Amino acid sequence: MLKKLPLHTQIIIGLVLGLIFGLVSIQFGIPKWITLDFIKPVGTIFINGLKMIAMPLVLASLIIGVSNLGDISKLSRIGGKTLFAFLITTIIAICTGLGLVNLFKPGEGLPDSTRESLMAMYEGDAGQRAEAAAELQDQSPLQPIVDMVPQNLFQATTDNAAMLQVVFFAILAGIALLQIPKTKAEPVIAFFDGFNDLIIQIVNYIMVIAPYGVFALMASLIVEIAGDNPQSAVTLLLALLKYSLIVLGGLFFMMLVIYPLLLKSFTKVKYVDFFKAIRPAQLLAFSTSSSSATLPVTMKLTEEELGVSENITSFVLPLGATINMNGTSLYQSVAAVFIAQALGMDLTFSQQIMIVLTSTLAAIGSAGVPGAGLIMLIVVLESIGVPAAGIALIMAPDRILDMFRTVVNVTGDVVVTTVVASTEGELPEGMLRKGNPFTANESVQEETP
Repeated sequence: MLKKLPLHTQIIIGLVLGLIFGLVSIQFGIPKWITLDFIKPVGTIFINGLKMIAMPLVLASLIIGVSNLGDISKLSRIGGKTLFAFLITTIIAICTGLGLVNLFKPGEGLPDSTRESLMAMYEGDAGQRAEAAAELQDQSPLQPIVDMVPQNLFQATTDNAAMLQVVFFAILAGIALLQIPKTKAEPVIAFFDGFNDLIIQIVNYIMVIAPYGVFALMASLIVEIAGDNPQSAVTLLLALLKYSLIVLGGLFFMMLVIYPLLLKSFTKVKYVDFFKAIRPAQLLAFSTSSSSATLPVTMKLTEEELGVSENITSFVLPLGATINMNGTSLYQSVAAVFIAQALGMDLTFSQQIMIVLTSTLAAIGSAGVPGAGLIMLIVVLESIGVPAAGIALIMAPDRILDMFRTVVNVTGDVVVTTVVASTEGELPEGMLRKGNPFTANESVQEETP
């Protein structure tokens, strides 16, 4: 019966049942070890399976994507459009967050007692993240560029946090395949093409357990959030409700206003159809809080449901999962100002401009894994002179908000991919928006019978 339902319906059922199970476990005092020792491992296996194939998929798909573009000029054109779109959507997200948090001022109403309780509860965790951020700040301004070049490719492929290094090598390898003799390039391209198909088939296997994995992740999350004192957890979450609603409001503004405007301006894709097409990827992003882990499913749906060509998805989506973090950028801007407000600090206009700049750069450095945004948030806080220990104020609801902002990250990646595909004539004919200034007219003409 379950197998006859669409994948997104199965995942929704898993989410709801996991939520119910977690709440029932808390209400009736079911021992935590039952959930954490026997249910959570199913979710861990599911996430590990997705992470297992994320890195080889990025490597193979980018090499194929770049090598299939045919020439360097096309790569430059598509790359330029992609980076420009990522930059614009990131800046819009940050400015949206700043506008909302300055308008509603959630930090000014935070009670002193709640602030002190939160600071005491998360002091140790905040200190660890502050140390990690301090290491980043002590580095050279050019260190991100240095880190982009792997010392050892094989070592980089074993660490999902080193995704940018693999992206760098894959793009370099794809360019090299364009410039060496075709007789020597073709066997290499054929190998990675077959390897890419192999990974996609493994994705199909892993998705069989997706509903069960999502159930396990949600159930264990609810139990872990409750802790030993569920009432205390609820009180702390309510104290930060206003802050959370502002973050969520900004995220939904991106999802329901900005992204539809982009699609309407550059494509003929209806947002309702777009949303339906990528819904399974959004639900996975929500349950895993990892855009990298969701990448295999995102690529599959973008190609099969939206009709975007493999040439575009293989290049834009892996790059987006690495450097395009609209949801994370918006969250960082809201969180930075909220913490300053809660600590009684008034930020100047220049400091808020600094938030825009540092959040944009931090989006590039944020790994597509759960919790990475917190470390980069500390870098943003330090840049405007706000104590890094202030992240303790927003750590209680962070796990929940991380789930929502990952959905926005993934959705933004697919929106940009669809827009770039439309301007390159790489969408089905009925979905192309011709006549916009960014359209490669020659590509559209080639696609038209």
